[in-house]
This record gives sequence, structure tokens and C-alpha cells, in this order.
Amino acid sequence: MQSSSDATQKRDPNDPCLFCTDPRGLSIQHELAFSARDSYPTSPGHTLVIPRRHVASFFELTAEEVAACMHLIQEEKKLIDEEFSPDGYNIGVNVGLAAGQSIFHVHIHIIPRYKGDVEKPQGGVRHVIPKKGHYTR
Repeated sequence: MQSSSDATQKRDPNDPCLFCTDPRGLSIQHELAFSARDSYPTSPGHTLVIPRRHVASFFELTAEEVAACMHLIQEEKKLIDEEFSPDGYNIGVNVGLAAGQSIFHVHIHIIPRYKGDVEKPQGGVRHVIPKKGHYTR
């Protein structure tokens, strides 16, 4: 028999959609989007910006939804700067299974970065494909 904690851990975040039914840790709310701290943060302050309309791909968003998300990214940066004082940021969106998307409701990651959090930060988001982050100029 499964314990309730086992069932919770194995819950499919797409059935029903986690972001439509149970947005946790809400930060800023807007008519078209909202932000929330990531449940599995990569670094302190890791935050998601999520459009309210349920669509899987960033490329399906309207211009108004993109603008709302960009506005929330700017607002969240101010809050993260105040609370965590990061040294940099990565902003990213996974679109599709091949890109690592696991919840098929658009969400934009704001990942604060800190000096020394990785040995060689050059390449940043290029590290999503192993051995492509480091290159010679």
C-alpha cells in the first residue's frame, strides 16, 4: 500500500496541470501571469514566471502574455536582488520534451547565479548540451 507521501511524490504534474491547479509559493500576480518560487530550486531565489493561460510552448503565447511575463521577470529580479544579492542570472525556457520540458505549461526560469557556484561559468546556458559550454574565442 502506498503512503500519502509516496503518492504525492509520484504525482504527474501534468494531470491535472500543477500550474493551473496548485501554484505554490506565489510571489507576484498579474492578470496574464504570475510568479512563484521553484519547488526544486537550482539556486537560492530560483523563481518561475508562469502565464495564466494553459499552453505548452512559449511560442504559443500572445504578445501581451510575453510582455506580462517579461514585466514579471523584471519585478522578480528586484525582489531576488534585495533578498539574495546574486552576482548574475540565467533566464530560460524549456520548450518540448527534447529540451527537457517536464511540465507542459509554459514557465520561465529565473535562476540567480553566485560567484563560485560552478567552477567555470563561461558558456552559461550552453551547458544544457554537455561539452558545448566551454569554447575558445
